[in-house]
Amino acid sequence: MTSTTDANAATPGRDSEYGELRAELATLTTEAFRPELAEIDRLGTLEIARIMNGEDRTVPTAVAARLPEIAAAIDGTAARMARGGRLIYAGAGTPGRLGILDASECPPTFNTDPSEVIGLIAGGPSAIITAVEGAEDSAELAAADLEALDLTSDDTVVGISASGRTPYAVGAVEHARAKGALTIGLSCNADSALGAASEHPIEIVVGPELLTGSTRLKAGTAQKLVLNMLSTITMIRLGKTYGNLMVDVRASNEKLRARSRRIVALATGASDEEIEATLAATDGEVKNAILTILGQVDGPTAATLLSASDGHLRAALAAAPRTTT
Repeated sequence: MTSTTDANAATPGRDSEYGELRAELATLTTEAFRPELAEIDRLGTLEIARIMNGEDRTVPTAVAARLPEIAAAIDGTAARMARGGRLIYAGAGTPGRLGILDASECPPTFNTDPSEVIGLIAGGPSAIITAVEGAEDSAELAAADLEALDLTSDDTVVGISASGRTPYAVGAVEHARAKGALTIGLSCNADSALGAASEHPIEIVVGPELLTGSTRLKAGTAQKLVLNMLSTITMIRLGKTYGNLMVDVRASNEKLRARSRRIVALATGASDEEIEATLAATDGEVKNAILTILGQVDGPTAATLLSASDGHLRAALAAAPRTTT
């Protein structure tokens, strides 16, 4: 009979495998140990909060250093989405959850179809709440998840990994690139495997974490900031906004219905009565209502003009017979 001790004993091969991985992790900035914080648990709560806040303030500076790379990735993404492509995030653990969060916020904010911006997480939907052991170590799983989406050359796949080495994220961009899709690698270590595999590497080096290796902290904040830019600016490029107004907002609840009326008011200066009548005539579509008021056209004409301008309100206004702005 095999004893518990024998069953749990590491094999020489396993020791070698873990030794190599430990050595690899030791080279990553995001995994570095900070001896000056070794007794942080002895500090008062306010002092720990001050230290943490100081750490967080360094993140926007790290993002700013990579703005040219971020902008280039956005331009490539927007060009493909304008041709009907999709924006697909792929990551494990916190990065995967951040991708799903960003994707899930696009339909109510920009009136996108849920199939246009997609978040994939290693291990599937259950991994959003509970870690799925071993899922992040499978590049094959990433390829299978993308195969299920019938990937095309008009799609953009963003691999997200704090370390830049996660097999699921690296495998996703490798598979996507082989399919001709645009690939972006978002990581928080320089010269990462994810960056090397991607056409657009975005490496936000935020430095070691407050808690050693806890990359949901600065690395997670950096990834959220970049994802905000990727989706928001792409949608701006696609005509989903008018100035800084969310004219494609989907009024799916009372707050958003009130917001849609405020957006029309800010864009047009129209009275409440005119706004209500116009929204009723345009099936509640904010963009159509603004065009109807500013372009002095009826609802069907506004819809036709927007269709001809690929949804860009400024272009539709310029084409309206009697544009007043």
